[in-house]
Amino acid sequence: MIYDVSMAITPEIQVYKNMPSKKPKFKNIANFGQDGFYESEITMNLHTGTHIDYPLHMIENGNDSNHEVLTNMISDVKIFDVSYLTESIDLNSIRKFDIQEGDFVFFKTKNSYSEEFLPDFTYLGSDAAKYLRDKRIKGVGIDGLGIERSQANHPTHIALLDQGILIIEGLRLKEVKQGIYKMICLPLKIMNVEATPARIILLDKTQ
Repeated sequence: MIYDVSMAITPEIQVYKNMPSKKPKFKNIANFGQDGFYESEITMNLHTGTHIDYPLHMIENGNDSNHEVLTNMISDVKIFDVSYLTESIDLNSIRKFDIQEGDFVFFKTKNSYSEEFLPDFTYLGSDAAKYLRDKRIKGVGIDGLGIERSQANHPTHIALLDQGILIIEGLRLKEVKQGIYKMICLPLKIMNVEATPARIILLDKTQ
């Protein structure tokens, strides 16, 4: 079984805090009637839909997309279902999970069950982020458009990004059960930026 856990990019895609400026804009620049061929262009924020955050997003002079390591993005991933949580994913919520050094982990929350932006989306608390940092994981993904929700000084982002831990935001995990999957995450090859949109699929290892 193959699961596509990426958001479809459309003019109506949900965006962070429903900000109109973050909506992608599509434009037809050539058509068959006038040009004999069809061509479109898109303008969008790099944090639109499913995307990867690099350290430069929150850390001045931090590493950008030029430093990504594809071997980290084709990997086993452990998915933990915490959709019963209503606020944040805190340390007590994840201490029970089997999380080891070098793991890539995804958190499935209530966010995956809404195609509209949730102002009260479930996020990763700073205490949990520091726990994951100390575990020396290589990456973490969440199904919200932010891994934190208006936390002053961005402690969750910084705890992870400062140690080079990849952050994936905007996953769609509604159809995926808790377990271990093979992840194939291919970011667009855009250089010198703090984030890149990505297409992410999961392969069910039990089949």
